[in-house]
Amino acid sequence: MPRAPVLLLAVAASLLWADTALAHAVTLGDKGYIQEVSGFHLIPFVYLGAKHMVTGYDHLLFLFGVIFFLYGMKQIGIYVSLFAIGHSTTMLLGVWLDFGISSYIIDAIIGFSVVYKALDNLGAFPRWFGFQPSTKAATLIFGFLHGFGLASRIIDYEISPDGLWPNLIAFNVGVEVGQLLALAAILVVMRYWRAMASFARQAYAVNVVLMTAGFALMGLQITGYFVAT
Repeated sequence: MPRAPVLLLAVAASLLWADTALAHAVTLGDKGYIQEVSGFHLIPFVYLGAKHMVTGYDHLLFLFGVIFFLYGMKQIGIYVSLFAIGHSTTMLLGVWLDFGISSYIIDAIIGFSVVYKALDNLGAFPRWFGFQPSTKAATLIFGFLHGFGLASRIIDYEISPDGLWPNLIAFNVGVEVGQLLALAAILVVMRYWRAMASFARQAYAVNVVLMTAGFALMGLQITGYFVAT
């Protein structure tokens, strides 16, 4: 599709089914499994972690924004690692310390992270404030926040303490596997798109769409919070 990059359609599709995935929702079958299982189950929890990341539209939108203008694999590896460190740390600590924050609030912040990254890609901060915030620090901080969203959901499902840590670690491994799979797919599309003469023109429009998607996600989560309370 020469005039509409596939990623634009991915953003639009994410918004179309976002209402079925509010606040890191887990399917009823997966929810029942998490609540009922006891003991260490390596493969199922790796699968659940990978599934969460691959279907986590908010994570993928943020990751897409992070690598949008990164070309070298070393650079991409650094940023993805920072996000993974943040995401893993708060997910594990949040469950361990039983520290939960409303999933709606956390996911609204995640929506804001998408807006932030789109604005960063558009070069808004130097124009508006006269300086460029550290993109690495922002990636790590938003990684921490993304992890709290998942921790809150796991706490809600009252996972069994029998085998808790091995299962959490397996889940986290699955999350990182899912992230790598999603990243590989995004990079394949980006490589094709960047080779097109229209990339520079479309890049601006796509980041505007990305920012709009972030605002939409924020609105959905804020609305969900007030409806739930």
